[in-house]
Amino acid sequence: MKTLNELELGETATIIGIDADTVSQNRLNSMGVVKGKPITLRNKAPFGDPRIYNVMDYELTLRNADAQMVQIEAS
Repeated sequence: MKTLNELELGETATIIGIDADTVSQNRLNSMGVVKGKPITLRNKAPFGDPRIYNVMDYELTLRNADAQMVQIEAS
């Protein structure tokens, strides 16, 4: 299974789940990381962390540690 931190620039995938404790799941959900939604990697910092994603018509910046909890499948 692929995780969000494995997306390449410009690549879009669908969120299929979050593999984390309830507090982290709720925090990510409140930021728009919701099962079934498409997400695209728009940009990343020079050393690859953090990364900027487009999800639900806005930009979301996530650290790689948080992105590793998000399970995705290719769109």
